[in-house]
Amino acid sequence: MKHIRLLIIFAVVIFTATVKAQNAGLVLQDESLLVVFDQGTGALIRLENRQTGWVIERRSELGISFRMHVPLEERRYNFVCGQKQKVKKAEKTSANEIRLQWGDLESENGGVLPIDLTAVITLKDGALTFNTSVDNRSELTVETIDYPYFGDFNPPSGNDRLHVRTMWYGNLESQEIYPNFGNSKGYWGDFVPTKTFDSFRSLFCLIQANGQGLYVETRDPTHPYLIEYTFEQYPGNVQSVNSLVPQQDKISGLPVHIDFRTCHFIFTPPGSTKKLVPIVLRTYDGAWHQGVDLYKEWRKTWFKPAYLPDWIKDVHSWLQLQINSPEQDYRVKYKELYQYGKECADHDVKAIQLVGWNLGGQDGGDPNQNTDPGLGTRDDLKKAIADIEKLGVRMVMFGKINWGDMTTDWYKNELYKYAATDPYGIPYIHGGYSYYTPTQLSGINNRRRGVMDFCAPAFQDVITKEFGKVLDLGASGWLFDENCHHGGVKYSFAADHGYTPPGYIYGADMPLAAKMREAADKVNRNFIFAGEGHQDWLMQYYPCSYFRINGGSTAVDRYVDPYAPLVVAVTGVDDREKLNLILMARYIISYEPYHFKGHVNDFPLTLEYGKKIDRLRRTYRDYLWDAEFKDTLGANVKANGAVRHSVFVAKNGKRAVVMVNMEESKSIDAELEIPHSGKLMTASPEDPSLRPFSRNTTIPPRSAVVVMEQ
Repeated sequence: MKHIRLLIIFAVVIFTATVKAQNAGLVLQDESLLVVFDQGTGALIRLENRQTGWVIERRSELGISFRMHVPLEERRYNFVCGQKQKVKKAEKTSANEIRLQWGDLESENGGVLPIDLTAVITLKDGALTFNTSVDNRSELTVETIDYPYFGDFNPPSGNDRLHVRTMWYGNLESQEIYPNFGNSKGYWGDFVPTKTFDSFRSLFCLIQANGQGLYVETRDPTHPYLIEYTFEQYPGNVQSVNSLVPQQDKISGLPVHIDFRTCHFIFTPPGSTKKLVPIVLRTYDGAWHQGVDLYKEWRKTWFKPAYLPDWIKDVHSWLQLQINSPEQDYRVKYKELYQYGKECADHDVKAIQLVGWNLGGQDGGDPNQNTDPGLGTRDDLKKAIADIEKLGVRMVMFGKINWGDMTTDWYKNELYKYAATDPYGIPYIHGGYSYYTPTQLSGINNRRRGVMDFCAPAFQDVITKEFGKVLDLGASGWLFDENCHHGGVKYSFAADHGYTPPGYIYGADMPLAAKMREAADKVNRNFIFAGEGHQDWLMQYYPCSYFRINGGSTAVDRYVDPYAPLVVAVTGVDDREKLNLILMARYIISYEPYHFKGHVNDFPLTLEYGKKIDRLRRTYRDYLWDAEFKDTLGANVKANGAVRHSVFVAKNGKRAVVMVNMEESKSIDAELEIPHSGKLMTASPEDPSLRPFSRNTTIPPRSAVVVMEQ
């Protein structure tokens, strides 16, 4: 009876709060969500998941409509705070749409500004969409707009944890915001603990609670400008040892709350209008898989898969080999490359990623794609590539085109013209990397690099010409290293680069890739484009991605795209743990002895176990290669030690489970449950022959077993 009374009281409280919210403002609701906006200010004052009872925006007095940054000529700190504005028009235009308009905005330090902000908010089938536009009739530039804005973002309960999860470098990264909220911006630069997550890394953001979450989507895959998912924790941590958030509504008389907003970096000049990227919010039940499923659903509407040559679709492995550095070690001459190719062919390694082949070595001379006389002649390299390709080993040429080596005459005489510059006209600089010698390892003589402006048409022409030199070598592909970032630079403000500044550099990634792809297709349709841990939407041009993982990595790229060629580095002398993780996530092995400076057979223990994994994948290709990766969904494993597992679903619907013992010296007893399974058989890298499987098995240390449904 006590539990029933509590449930009744809870229901009455929720009902009363809902009625009060509805009476206070404009309401949208469907089976999934209830959302309320204040009629006087336009502030979002309530958001509730009607399926679970999670009140995401709870206290109406903390509701905020928007924030706008409009710098003055002599005082950059000039915000328009939505709390101080009144709506010009607030109306419910249909059962599922609200229209809000603000105008003649009162700024903090610049008086009233003739700027209008209009938001059309729709709720349909559980998707809450914010379509926003700004009309800037002032003489100032509107740099950023924060909208939508949650002034009181709450966990489902005080016992829940909240994590922000976004895609980056082949991983679904996770940062906690409740009950611990660490500051990531630097105490000197903010007022309260702050975290931001960039849309150039991830088109979506998950705010994950226990068993449910909120999905936030920036609904434009062309990525026209930067958006930041921004979180602030007020009034600050209780104590700074572990960044604990106050657990009550007020502390020292101050309200305790977490702000969440999407910040649009639009740089809208005087006398112009701008439509903002739509923001879509949806709740979901479950863990990150269900949140990412919402992204996958949207992705199907715009993602255009790139053409793939047959060889990269097959089970195979790579060697990454560096042959020169900016300290001119000239370790492997072009004429000596054939021996590496022969060793790869002997060990059934099907591709070599060749690093440091171009003038200046790795991280020297960029973006130059000429050969280096210290390694031999261009004809030497072309012959080596041709001879290695005849062995059945594909050559993939490593390159970097987003930097300009500032130590070169080319940069000093020409490339400096295309460097990205900040709002003060100063070129952005990337610090470069250190190689081998004590002087460079201490950072004394690193080759500093200008961050090149991809938005500049003239620089795009330079790169297209340089890329032609790569195509001329006759290799099977190239890997654009560091194509996942521009050294922390988002915009170029150069006034003479052939466009109206500022230019959003990440927005030019795909147009430049399209030009290079067009050039490649004229030479070799099967020429593969690869990149380093790049963003998901770039897979439309760089369908092969190379990156590194650790034991805590989440295989989100594989979950999003089950069949993409994703290549992962293996560097250990006996790297069974990494190889088992590669088996679990259907990654391609990249052997990298001596940090990609050795022969493929320098680490025989790693090589031999990797060959066993590839043999197993070839033998059971239907289950482990041509099947859909489901992460852990669809099977449960109980074990008396550190066991990890993944699930694959074959095209015929049959399932396979990979179970890995992560212990160094301890065998583990594991119990596997696959709901409604058929007959089960098992195999392993050490013993690929099929054997009957019951519910239980013993997994040796550092080993893996595969269970397949027949």
